Amino acid sequence: MAHAHAPAPQHEPDVAESIVHVIPWLIPLAGAILMFLLAFIAVMMG
Repeated sequence: MAHAHAPAPQHEPDVAESIVHVIPWLIPLAGAILMFLLAFIAVMMG
């Protein structure tokens, strides 16, 4: 009598592990956007 093997449980990717490789691009980009917005607000206010 042959027994069917149960499939191994799939490893779900961790959310933090999936975005770690993006952080070196994300932080400077966010900083640049914030600096641009602050400069834009400063120019428009004054």
